[in-house]
Amino acid sequence: MTVVILISLVAGGMVGYFIVPLDFLAGVERVSMLALYMLLFLVGVEIGHNKSAFKNIKNMGKKIIAVTSSIIVGSLLGGLVAGLIFGIRKNVSMAIASGFGWYSLSAVILKEIAGAEIGAIAFMSNVFREMLAFITIPWIAKRLNYCAAIAPAGVTSMDTTLLIISESTDNETAIISFSNGLILSTLVPILVPLIYGLP
Repeated sequence: MTVVILISLVAGGMVGYFIVPLDFLAGVERVSMLALYMLLFLVGVEIGHNKSAFKNIKNMGKKIIAVTSSIIVGSLLGGLVAGLIFGIRKNVSMAIASGFGWYSLSAVILKEIAGAEIGAIAFMSNVFREMLAFITIPWIAKRLNYCAAIAPAGVTSMDTTLLIISESTDNETAIISFSNGLILSTLVPILVPLIYGLP
């Protein structure tokens, strides 16, 4: 599956760069959003079919908090290390990392408070995180554990990467994945400016 995903991403990139005209992209975006909604609906049907998973959702509370907290800490530490390597101030690098893969929102916030260059870096780094998530999730689920497979997805674990997480793990992990994305999506608009404002 990982190879197919990688080939699809590369092929799409090549077609977008060399063939598809710019004015065609608006239509593509609408179609891709409809496809995403359909995929999410089908994932929801599959999860809903497993009634035992919903019966145990109260027992998953601690696991959801543990997974989300680990992703937050890991992302911020990764941002800090990347900042040290590339000579970026720690508040800036950690603010970029606190986008958790939500490239559109984090880029807009950082563009407003830190300038166009930092906004562009936030956009590209969070796009790269999502692309990397598509490639690594199946491998992590197979080689490490199911909950660890949620980590690279960040915010996208509730939408764009939810399907691949669901296919690579089980229904219980899919519920944890969705909950994680929901929590992180509420934290992004708070954490990005808050961390950027640190001395």
